Amino acid sequence: MLNSPLQLSPKGPLFSRFIAGFWRLKYWGMNSQEILGFTEQLLELGVTSMDHAKVYQSEALFGEALALKPSLRQKMQIVSKCGIRPPGRGIHGAEKVPHYDSGKKTIIESTESSLKDLKTDYLDLLLIHRPDYLMNGDDIAEAFSDLHKDGKVRHFGVSNFTTSQFAMLQSKLPFELVTNQIEFSPYNMSALENGQFDQCQQFSISPMIWSCLGGGRLFTESDEMNLRLKTVLGEM
Repeated sequence: MLNSPLQLSPKGPLFSRFIAGFWRLKYWGMNSQEILGFTEQLLELGVTSMDHAKVYQSEALFGEALALKPSLRQKMQIVSKCGIRPPGRGIHGAEKVPHYDSGKKTIIESTESSLKDLKTDYLDLLLIHRPDYLMNGDDIAEAFSDLHKDGKVRHFGVSNFTTSQFAMLQSKLPFELVTNQIEFSPYNMSALENGQFDQCQQFSISPMIWSCLGGGRLFTESDEMNLRLKTVLGEM
């Protein structure tokens, strides 16, 4: 069951039930050959879905490893995210003040940069990384439609979106959003009450869960909350 792939939505991609996140890849101290070996181990375990984001600065490192064995691309699904613009990072960065940017130009330029860094012709899934209070649903829909038409992205979703933000964007699109990537762990269970999980059922999509272990806090901390959680989890 754990190794069987999961279809994210009725017309969405097949993903592995566990997804490899590469948020801190640049701090792992691995060279390209070691990243390649790690990736091959993941694939052998049935973990075929690889989660990146432009802001992670992981894509060029992963792409260099993938270039050592390009045939692996057909065995995996690659996710990237766009819309966060930290200062001083070239085409997808901000000049001075970090901010969110879900404009059409930024989405397309960031995606093309991701494809170049990852050394692939397409993304299996592209997510808007964070809700942008100034986002224009029609603008995002145009960017998504153009990327889909050009064969650069096969499926689209969002990350950290509220239920109303998800519904708004879905209403603008001619195809389905296939997921909402949501933070959920024993430290953050808000998705049970804020409607995010309910909406996933409404749209027949599977959420992608990030920070399932609270960023490692379950193993590394010993505060009062942590002790209570460990006690209850142990009983369960």
